[in-house]
Amino acid sequence: MVFGSPDQDQSFKRPDPLRGFKNYNGGYNVTDKHYLASAVFTGVHSYAIAGVWLLCGLGFGIVFTWKILRRSDSSHVKDYLNHHYLLMFLIIILFTLLAIIATSLVLAANESAFYRTNKFMRTIVEVGKDTHRKIHKVIIAMIEMQHLLRPYDPATSVRFYTITHLLAREAQAIRDIVQKSGRAIDLAIHTSHILHLVVVTINLVLLLTSLVLLLLHWHPGFITIIFVCWILTTICWALTGFDFFLQTFVYDTCTAFQDFEQDPQNCSLSSMIPCMDSSSSDQLLIEIGSTIHNFVSKLNWKMEELYVLLPSEGNIMDLVGVKKICDPFSGPPNYTYIPESCSKDSISIQDIPNILSRLTCYQDNSPETCTREGKIIPESISNMALAYSRSVQNMLSIYPDLESLARCIVVKTAFSDVVKHQCKSFKASIRMLWSSMFSLSVFMMILVLIWVAKAYQERGRCFSRCSIVPDRP
Repeated sequence: MVFGSPDQDQSFKRPDPLRGFKNYNGGYNVTDKHYLASAVFTGVHSYAIAGVWLLCGLGFGIVFTWKILRRSDSSHVKDYLNHHYLLMFLIIILFTLLAIIATSLVLAANESAFYRTNKFMRTIVEVGKDTHRKIHKVIIAMIEMQHLLRPYDPATSVRFYTITHLLAREAQAIRDIVQKSGRAIDLAIHTSHILHLVVVTINLVLLLTSLVLLLLHWHPGFITIIFVCWILTTICWALTGFDFFLQTFVYDTCTAFQDFEQDPQNCSLSSMIPCMDSSSSDQLLIEIGSTIHNFVSKLNWKMEELYVLLPSEGNIMDLVGVKKICDPFSGPPNYTYIPESCSKDSISIQDIPNILSRLTCYQDNSPETCTREGKIIPESISNMALAYSRSVQNMLSIYPDLESLARCIVVKTAFSDVVKHQCKSFKASIRMLWSSMFSLSVFMMILVLIWVAKAYQERGRCFSRCSIVPDRP
């Protein structure tokens, strides 16, 4: 339900890697691979840093291995590091604490973003399911009306068949969107949440382990920590890029919802959301209201004629009397549906079959009996009237749902709730996730480089356990 086609008024200008990095000039459309590619590409700076960092790690590993094999040292660097053991240790403690704080923020932001994203998706999926339920209810009612009116009004029956077919296609489209896209987005949400959780948790464990190994001065273990954290830092930068894409996507989504709330027909969501344009929906509802209003008016006119023909004695007069059938629609030009406008002593349309059965002269009754009992309506006419009255009653039962679908009330209400109560906190949680992940990536990059310098500083020297400076020879 959050899918649409590009809108010229709300277009983006982002490089699209699928089109040779030409600008994507379309609108918000998650079913378009070019929109998704251009949105994912917004995190290219972090992806580039991750790639460069990984290549630097490979280069550093090759140089480090080559120096070990040659047993060569840079005496100038080594002499400089000999005088800064305490400073190096304090810098490591500082950036380790900063990395731990950033890790804690990432864990908190990850849970918050996961909760907000799930809540957001539940709202959208419920809109799709609710719309599908309403369409299904309308389809069932129209199929029944189609069968009722086929013997008496083939043209109207064919029209109901056409409408039913279109609604069935729309219902299937909505079901496909909710099921397929819902599963894909749900998988992406859980994968992102678990990936952040696993990477950051492992990183936190390694940070604490590095402090222990640093105090124990176990050089092989410390080198292993550097190697693993170099890879984790690469992953952190990649996740930072993904989080920036996610932030961009959330901003695009909320902007599209705001545009839909303001002008449903001229926004990027209009083509895939099952809402008619306002002129067509108003015309449809006016046509339905006018048809039922005219039908009830004719029935009331016939009731007056019937009242004159009925015998003055018996219960028939008490049944019909001078009551009128309830007309839940106002008069022209709007034909507004106002069910509470009916008076308490009016006859409901759903009571018409009961009244007709009391006034119908069935084939197994003799004409004399029918005349004596006031049953003056032939059975064929009664059956036709029953078909029309039941069709009208079916239409009235689905009219609130039909009005909700035609005027897109369900979607507008849900989107308005998202814009007013969810978008602000949703964007804040995603922004917090990206900023904390960015901070962690920067701190880890600096810390790993300091670890490398520390490992080089301690190489070939003897330290007592938990000491900061090496033992004197």
